[in-house]
Amino acid sequence: MATIVGGFTTAHTPTIGFAVDTNKQNDPVWAPIFKGYEPVQQWLKETAPDVILYIFNDHMTSFFIDHYSQFALGVGEIYPVADEGGGARELPPLHGDPELAEHIAKGLVADEFDLSYFQNKGLDHGCFSPMSLLFPEHKQGWPTKIIPFQVGVLQAPSPSAARCYKLGKSLRRAILNYPKDIKVAIAGTGGLSHQVHGERCGFNNTPWDMEFMERLASDPEGLTKYTIFQLAELGGLEGAEIVMWLMMRGALSEKVETIHQTYYLPSMTPIASMVLEERSNEGLEENHDDYMKRINHQLAGFETLEGTYPFTITRGVKAFRLNNFLHDLIHPEHRKLFLEDQEASFEKYELTEEERDLVRRLDWRGLIHYGVIFFMLEKLGAVVGTTNIHIYAAMKGMSLEDFQKTRNAQVLYSVAGKEKGKTDWDKEQSSK
Repeated sequence: MATIVGGFTTAHTPTIGFAVDTNKQNDPVWAPIFKGYEPVQQWLKETAPDVILYIFNDHMTSFFIDHYSQFALGVGEIYPVADEGGGARELPPLHGDPELAEHIAKGLVADEFDLSYFQNKGLDHGCFSPMSLLFPEHKQGWPTKIIPFQVGVLQAPSPSAARCYKLGKSLRRAILNYPKDIKVAIAGTGGLSHQVHGERCGFNNTPWDMEFMERLASDPEGLTKYTIFQLAELGGLEGAEIVMWLMMRGALSEKVETIHQTYYLPSMTPIASMVLEERSNEGLEENHDDYMKRINHQLAGFETLEGTYPFTITRGVKAFRLNNFLHDLIHPEHRKLFLEDQEASFEKYELTEEERDLVRRLDWRGLIHYGVIFFMLEKLGAVVGTTNIHIYAAMKGMSLEDFQKTRNAQVLYSVAGKEKGKTDWDKEQSSK
């Protein structure tokens, strides 16, 4: 079974990544940053977690207000560095653990936490800034996998301190019931007191920061009583992101020991970190078999439902590349390339030969079996000028005429819009 080796907290200000990239280790202004993180680096070496459950917030880089979730779980295999406006940092991508992520997703959803899932998105300084300092050897590759957990703290209403703490407890249940023998560390990032906008820009409150760190270890439930306004009043609006530290704390045992704590305020944001180790073992309220049965309850039985393929996280990760290729047919430039030079479009998206063959042959049923969700087939059908009914018939292994006999009305339709030639089949139908 998986074990939790402990938790750590860290600021995720871009100050850290800048100091790493510009080799400020010996500059007297910047040196305390590096010195303060040496114990965390050593702890990570000694505990050697296989996976870090990394709680952070994106800064409107990969998660924008066009679709902003309160809780977004990273389920993919790889996470590149995001470009935040001046070019991406020269760091290797982080690797995920989709199998553990899917298990965690099942546990959180069973505990009635609503999630969104993401993969293949670039991660910004909220993740890579501290990671590049925590693992100085990162240029040779990261020694651990990561499951990024993005918390939507930037747009109100945002998750409360109490909600985040409760979610942390759900994370603990999920991780400790994961059947593989792996070690997991929990990271809570952000904070501490700071505000970067408005006339209150530059606000800090070191006494509150010190109180918060002490109570994070000794009285986390007391901290959950604070509203977002109260946290902002005490620590600045952006500083209210410390709810992510509480999520980390919820994932640990009731009693912990702070084995490291550092705090340095050079400019706008405190460069703070803590390492917490568990000092109690309360056990879990459910035995393992009951827990696994509960989190799999909603999908139990689908394996007996012939010809039915729920679009699970596993299928989404396996077939991400092909689903992404087909989804991008909503963009005119990609449609144009696909229609004019199919092979070039395949090459651009680095499709495998198996994936290319499925598309070339318009193997509708084969695409479903591979892991493509139906609504990507709908888009492909619209692009090549066929109808949903043709695709449905292919699913059944029937001719169009025979399939139409099973319907109450013999109609044709698709999701195609105004592009020329995409609905010529309707003219043919109308002329009959």
